[in-house]
Amino acid sequence: MAYDYREAMKLENQLCFPLYAAARSITNLYTPHLKELGLTYTQYIVFLVLWEKDGVPVGEICDRLMLDNGTLSPLLKKMEQEGYLTRQRSKNDERIVTVTLTKEGRELQKKAKDIPLKVGGCVRLSPEKAKMLYSLLYEIMETNKADN
Repeated sequence: MAYDYREAMKLENQLCFPLYAAARSITNLYTPHLKELGLTYTQYIVFLVLWEKDGVPVGEICDRLMLDNGTLSPLLKKMEQEGYLTRQRSKNDERIVTVTLTKEGRELQKKAKDIPLKVGGCVRLSPEKAKMLYSLLYEIMETNKADN
């Protein structure tokens, strides 16, 4: 059977579209909860990294979140201006900037602690399907990371 570009070019045949739409849908579930805290989704996932392990180099945050430095640096600058974190250049290697939470940044975790439960309750998948989806998405991410 010959390649039919018309069929291939239909929106319904694109893997990217349901991934994009589902990601937007899930991210939008976070919005009302994050708005109460004055956070964007991207700020929230930066906090997730820092709440897990404080004092992280910017490059490691970029790697964990699959963001480039040009996207992350202005975000970190804003979060620093808001008093949530500090950025400090390494004395040994000035190319390395380490991000550390302030007291306010650490205390924000207590205010955000119920967000995963609230959002998780909005996603109507069985635990088995959720686990399968999680595994498949991470498989895609890892495969694409290896190709880059």
